[in-house]
Amino acid sequence: KMDKTDFLTNDELRVSPRHITTLEPGEIFVFGSNAQGMHLGGAARTAHMKFGAVWGNGEGLQGQSYAIPTMEGKESTRCAVERFTQFAQAHPELKFLVTPVGCGIAGYTPEEIAPMFRAAATLKNVYLPGFFWKLLTAKE
Repeated sequence: KMDKTDFLTNDELRVSPRHITTLEPGEIFVFGSNAQGMHLGGAARTAHMKFGAVWGNGEGLQGQSYAIPTMEGKESTRCAVERFTQFAQAHPELKFLVTPVGCGIAGYTPEEIAPMFRAAATLKNVYLPGFFWKLLTAKE
């Protein structure tokens, strides 16, 4: 486990807003998708309607959104989160606002998903849901 201080910036955890309706330039809406890019519900629908997610594209940067496929199983999701983390690390000029990826329609619990974001949490340009932080910073 990492110590909470590994994540602190200005004495504050980088928490993504609960409800994202607008984005500033350089902000990216990170959402759970399916491999087919059928953005029908939840955050995927918001990404498609508002932030440039492309119909038929299930992973990666699209407009001001980044799709992480979560419907193809836990190991596949873990690999997609690793690819996202590498992308975020390669693009420090962008600010990634991660939604509760995989915790809606995909049906995973935060306890299953949050640990997948442990490496991403160390990046200063990645903002995670508050309850992901609670799980990542909890003492055993």
